[in-house]
Amino acid sequence: MSDYAAPIADMRFALDEIAGLGALARLGAYAQVTPDLVDAVLEGAATLAGEGLAPLNRSGDVEGCVLENGVVRTPNGFKDAYARYVEGGWNAIACDEDMGGQGLPRALATAVAEMWSSANMSFALCPMLTLSAVDLLGAYGTAEQKRLYLAKLASGEWTGAMNLTEPQAGSDLGALRARAVPDGDHFRVTGQKIFITYGEHDFTPNIVHLVLARLPDAPAGSQGISLFLVPKFLVGSDGSLGARNDVRCVSLEHKLGIHASPTCVMAFGDNGGATGWLVGEPHRGLHAMFTMMNRARLDVGLQGVAIAERAYQQARAFARTRVQGRPAGAAEDGAPILHHPDVKRMLLAMRASSEAARALAIYVAGETDRARHEPDADARARAQRRVDLLIPVVKAWSTEVGLEAASTNIQVHGGMGFIEETGAAQHFRDARIALIYEGTNGIQANDLVGRKLARDRGAAVRELVAEMEACGRELAAAGSEVAVLGASFAAAVAALAAASAALGDLHARDPAQALAGSAPYLKLTGVVAGGWLMARSALAAERRLARGEGDARFCRAKIATARFFAEHVLATAPALVPAILGGATVTGFDLELL
Repeated sequence: MSDYAAPIADMRFALDEIAGLGALARLGAYAQVTPDLVDAVLEGAATLAGEGLAPLNRSGDVEGCVLENGVVRTPNGFKDAYARYVEGGWNAIACDEDMGGQGLPRALATAVAEMWSSANMSFALCPMLTLSAVDLLGAYGTAEQKRLYLAKLASGEWTGAMNLTEPQAGSDLGALRARAVPDGDHFRVTGQKIFITYGEHDFTPNIVHLVLARLPDAPAGSQGISLFLVPKFLVGSDGSLGARNDVRCVSLEHKLGIHASPTCVMAFGDNGGATGWLVGEPHRGLHAMFTMMNRARLDVGLQGVAIAERAYQQARAFARTRVQGRPAGAAEDGAPILHHPDVKRMLLAMRASSEAARALAIYVAGETDRARHEPDADARARAQRRVDLLIPVVKAWSTEVGLEAASTNIQVHGGMGFIEETGAAQHFRDARIALIYEGTNGIQANDLVGRKLARDRGAAVRELVAEMEACGRELAAAGSEVAVLGASFAAAVAALAAASAALGDLHARDPAQALAGSAPYLKLTGVVAGGWLMARSALAAERRLARGEGDARFCRAKIATARFFAEHVLATAPALVPAILGGATVTGFDLELL
């Protein structure tokens, strides 16, 4: 498997030109974020990712995890790598300072988190869920829960796990059966949960489980779900660890990919009931859990970016050295396959889509920072509307990008890609889960149409389209190299505007038909949003060239990559509209003919 080198230059460009890191630094909360600090963070993370985590990716996939007498042993090197990660303070870089964090922008932490997932996706799942638990407890935990748990979760000294799914209740959480019975100042939690990522491991002395369960008086369905904090070891009032709680890992799932990440079947209360504490209000657990899930959805989308980048680097390295055939127009044999037009096209497709998806993830993370810290209430509300609209797009579209890049990587390798020893197959296997967990991509599409588009009758989309149209006018006035993006971009934005209006009207009349077109609508939104940010990137690169700033080679490559995205990806956007509005051909199809 090829080495991994973090794409620091592109990350820094996206932070500066897309997330507006300079403007974020002028917000009071981020006054300490200087260019030198940003560079130091990115370079330090790149070193740990490249030297500490990436070398364990292949060996971890081969070794996997082992369950021995209720204890999960992670692959060789993983525990030490996690200790190095915590010792470096990496878990806490975007956590608030009052819980021991460094208070850095989420946008910067997003670039860093991409490195962890590119280097070793199985490893990165652990801190991803821990930080989601930090967000949840920070929003809904009691003062005592925050005092006992937040600092240790923020530092990574303890980890967090999300316990939702049950054998009979996958995406339909309203069907879950886990129970929580009051017992003095706490609850006794019983039930079984499946697919629990890092539900048990050997990294840390304690694991904080966030568990969905029903109270005895709970109404049926999703409105009757409450949320409970259930630690692996009970915690004393002084923060010390006490007795083992009644929670056990009873088996490990045998998975297609992410073999080094323990996916556990967890049993709560086999010996009388696991001790747990209510988080938030009774019967409002699903509402609280969405705080954790929304953070995780952004990070899962980022995993798609990460896999796309790793697959691109591997395919590029192989194509530079593999000699096969005579490229069209070449005088003789002996050139690497990089010179074959179709191989070059595949590499450009991987590069362009990964850069667009990275820009989208970092953009949304930057809007998350603004939603928290902009001094103006209207500016905070605008940023939150944008985050709410685009979170399902980041999760679903970016993970599709990751899977497609991993598949293309195998294609570039040819038959060698189908052989496990090259490592190309691992990226494909690892990437596949990201389209499923934290809400399948179909659920994300339904959320985009049924909630985000419908709840304000398309106002948030129209606000986004207006910004895209302003960018189109900038393209028209730009230099010739950038202006050529304008035609594809304008047609794609017009398609998004028209599809959004028509789909919103259709949802008001017939929700089923509208939802039948939700997946192609999400793809359209992702493609156009990615194209918008690539266009903004090209404009920024042109400005840098005109001023003689930065790396001229990088800027020219950014413009060329944006043009490829416009001509090969963005140009397909209008063709999605018939599928978006053709829900009747789905809902009216005779099921007996399937």
